[in-house]
Amino acid sequence: MPLASIDMAEPVPGKPAMGSRIMVQLRVVDEDGRGVPDAVVEIWHANAAGRYDHPADPARAPLDRHFRGAARVATDRDGRLALHTIKPGAYPVPDSGQWWRPAHIHFSVLGRGAVTRLVTQMYFAGDPMLDWDRIWLSVPDAHARARMVAAQLPPHEAPITTDIERLAFTHTLVLRGREETPPA
Repeated sequence: MPLASIDMAEPVPGKPAMGSRIMVQLRVVDEDGRGVPDAVVEIWHANAAGRYDHPADPARAPLDRHFRGAARVATDRDGRLALHTIKPGAYPVPDSGQWWRPAHIHFSVLGRGAVTRLVTQMYFAGDPMLDWDRIWLSVPDAHARARMVAAQLPPHEAPITTDIERLAFTHTLVLRGREETPPA
């Protein structure tokens, strides 16, 4: 069975989104570390300029006509999924006194049962804006916050999936238990 995959960076062949391409090897697991097959993962994030393709986004940053910024896909039988996208840009929060959101990707995961749902965000290691992000800081436990950060793979360990160069990350979403990924 092939790995579940979604390409948000170039949903229409020959019309790529602007920005740095990335791939996230995502895995959805239960509290025992077992992959959750057929989990529905909704993904959304801002474009490379830090703007969402949504009428309610008041940002002055430009839209990217080749980037919609939202997708839905189911994991494979091992709970895995390859997300091909662009690295989202940071953006100022309106009416906040100059508070900026760091680069992040939103996930909403529906597991096997209706009671298994997680809405969270994934951040990128080393982003200095994390220290100022009010949503990041709303998770009081530093160990829990660390579970929201993707690990970047060294270039020589990144899987070769296409002829396109991209940075690669791994990230695990834990749906329940003591090591559950914090909701955000």
